[in-house]
Amino acid sequence: MKLASLKAGRDGQLIVVDNAMQTYVLATAVAPALQAALDNWSTCEAQLQQLSTQLESGQIQGEKFDPSACASPLPRAYHWADGSAYVNHVELVRKARKAEMPETFWTDPLIYQGGSDSFLGPRDDIAMADESWGIDFEAEVAVIVDDVPMGILPADARKHIKLLMLVNDVSLRNLIPGELAKGFGFYQAKPSSAFSPVAVTPDALGQAWDGAKLHLPLTAILNGTLIGQPNAGVDMTFDFGQLIAHAAKTRPLCAGTIIGSGTVSNLDRSQGSCCLAEVRMLEIINQGKASTDFMRFGDRIEIFMNDERQQSIFGEINQRVVKYDAR
Repeated sequence: MKLASLKAGRDGQLIVVDNAMQTYVLATAVAPALQAALDNWSTCEAQLQQLSTQLESGQIQGEKFDPSACASPLPRAYHWADGSAYVNHVELVRKARKAEMPETFWTDPLIYQGGSDSFLGPRDDIAMADESWGIDFEAEVAVIVDDVPMGILPADARKHIKLLMLVNDVSLRNLIPGELAKGFGFYQAKPSSAFSPVAVTPDALGQAWDGAKLHLPLTAILNGTLIGQPNAGVDMTFDFGQLIAHAAKTRPLCAGTIIGSGTVSNLDRSQGSCCLAEVRMLEIINQGKASTDFMRFGDRIEIFMNDERQQSIFGEINQRVVKYDAR
């Protein structure tokens, strides 16, 4: 089952999308918005699934699906926490600046709580005031959970995963060092993220989803050039069950909480990268200096994931970087 949110008000208008992402049907009779459905998932899931089945079988007539009319599946969320599950990516970034990585990074997940009040739609522009901030994309996988109790074990946490989607976790790389040096984490360096047009239930992913990892390549294309397509199920040190359990160690997570994987990265560098910071770090390690620039006004980033038949699963995040105009 695939769900999306048309742009309408602050929380969007819930729709069910067919598997090929060609048509949709309104689901507002079940729940006005995706958050409302997640708040009552035990009853809403079956009703939404029935709509999906009727749409796929032709029992009900769908309208033409247009991803550009979509907000992110959750246009805003109560909680957005992003991990860094691909530790080889963290190790690479630290190696480039000759910093040792603590051994605990391999056993204790890194995670930060991001801003969740103003997500961008999958086709919305990335508006920034200054190119010198080091504008970067980060292609990731994310899950949405229902209510998760505090202190849950990783194996049990997996059962709370209700939907999956893709993320462009926009980062302002040149603002990060100054913020981290203060010892209080990210804020200005992490502007609004964008999510894929549709969110997908785990059962719709087939064998690619093992309950904790999604074993498919994630593709990132910048200005028409392939930057990378590493496999999201490879070299993921901490699976989603572990990330959820880590986030819920000292507090419960409410329905609609989004947990991100962090930048997808493989040890096999032949598959490329899912962010420009990694591209630049490899250049520094191999050539002594970075030759790739961060994103500039006019640049376009495309992020998507295809199944084994090369059919898009989540739709495409397709965004252009533009200069912010406060008027």
